[in-house]
Amino acid sequence: MEIFYRSIAVSSVIFVLICAWKILNWAWIAPKKMEKNLRRQGLTGNSYRFLFGDTKDMRRLLEEAMSKPITLTNDIIPRIMPFIHETIQQHKGKNCFFWLGPRPAMVLLDPEQIKEVLTKNYTYQKPRANPLTKLLALGLASLDTEKWTKHRRLMNPAFHVEKLKLMLPAFYTSCNEMLSKWEKVASAEGCCELDVWPYLQTFTSDVISRTAFGSNYEKGRMIFELQKEQSKYFEQVIQSIYLPGLRFVPTKRNKRMHKIFKEVKSLVLGIINERLNKIESGQATNDDLLGILLESNLNEIQQHGNKEDGMSLEEVIQECKLFYLAGQETTAGLLVWTLILLSQHLDWQARARDEVLQIFGNNKPDIDGLNHLKIVTMILNEVLRLYPPAVMLARTIFEETKLGKLSLPAGMMLFVSPVLVQHDQDLWGDDAKEFNPERFREGVSNATKGSLSFFPFAWGPRICIGQYFAMLEAKMAVALILQRFSFELSPAYAHAPRVVLTLQPQYGAHLILRKL
Repeated sequence: MEIFYRSIAVSSVIFVLICAWKILNWAWIAPKKMEKNLRRQGLTGNSYRFLFGDTKDMRRLLEEAMSKPITLTNDIIPRIMPFIHETIQQHKGKNCFFWLGPRPAMVLLDPEQIKEVLTKNYTYQKPRANPLTKLLALGLASLDTEKWTKHRRLMNPAFHVEKLKLMLPAFYTSCNEMLSKWEKVASAEGCCELDVWPYLQTFTSDVISRTAFGSNYEKGRMIFELQKEQSKYFEQVIQSIYLPGLRFVPTKRNKRMHKIFKEVKSLVLGIINERLNKIESGQATNDDLLGILLESNLNEIQQHGNKEDGMSLEEVIQECKLFYLAGQETTAGLLVWTLILLSQHLDWQARARDEVLQIFGNNKPDIDGLNHLKIVTMILNEVLRLYPPAVMLARTIFEETKLGKLSLPAGMMLFVSPVLVQHDQDLWGDDAKEFNPERFREGVSNATKGSLSFFPFAWGPRICIGQYFAMLEAKMAVALILQRFSFELSPAYAHAPRVVLTLQPQYGAHLILRKL
């Protein structure tokens, strides 16, 4: 018996030593080896600090930056990503590394390296999602390799140009409802001061509710509000080091995130089941995103006779949640920064209005006219250059990989930042941080001189599937707003861009609106 207990004790000690070695290797030995390897290749960066790396400095600098607004400038990088800005300035290099806990990371600024990373999406994959990510939304944006290919193929029909044309009435109706609210507020004197940001969020959420699910805003409002709250919690999560098992700790935030997840899932599942019942009874139409997706999915399963070739119900739910999140956030952000910039540059506001009135008069915008809005398109492209919705795209490698002359270790994270590249004076000239839509007069290719220096919707195989949807919706909204209002910044406006998944105004967008 004594020998048995001794064996147990020895085994326990060996087990503890093995675990201790693995933890030490993960938290110190392996990171220090990677740091030595990176420096040997001529890269500069911050020295690794045990376990936390640079995350504490990231959080501290971001909290400081978010504590107060900035002057009215497009030089927003020091505010929205202060640690990255400081690191690049300190090391004076295009490629410098830093530490996300025990994992090295590097921001790429060279267009050729960026092109390679965004093109080879099987080599440079999305980082493995934090387990709490699924509480927000997974779907196409977080998938990789064969699963991503399948979902992209099944979702492509929903974003075909011919299908999107059918969604113009929903764009028009939703925007018209928003502008009617503005007119009521301004009715007495024809002028009012208004924070347009919440109205734009409601508008784009209403558009998603109608175009994705065939329902009005009231039906989708709860999903939108819950996902909005979940986004804020998720932003806090990704700014912290994830430790295994942390999601099971019953903190106040974790409990609320799980509750929101269940509520959203129940709401979305209700919409899907209602549609599936209509499909079975022959009542359903396929003129919204959900209908097209379900039809595409059913066709795939029937064609191959195997459910594995389609999406599961859980996967459809995740894609629907992503419809809400990505579709609403991206366009709302694009519109609010467009109004803020046109409020500062009244000459461009006037030029855009003249174009809209010349093409449409006071009539309802149509697809042909929207596609001929050259000046409005130039303005939207310049807004996307200065204030891209996604300021950072993350990729990771799972085996040692050659990138140009660099040999990058397995596990390293690479960040591609549209805002850093699109503000780069070496690529865009001395006026890179100034609002100048004229640079897009001859199109994007001419403006970028053939280099990959403009990619607000990402690039390569993983370019945003909804970019044409977002641009069409934005053109419709801008045209209708210009037909009915002129606008300028209110003295109450505080310039404070911040990232909550997408780039947003921290204190809203207070404008003075005048009815035309």
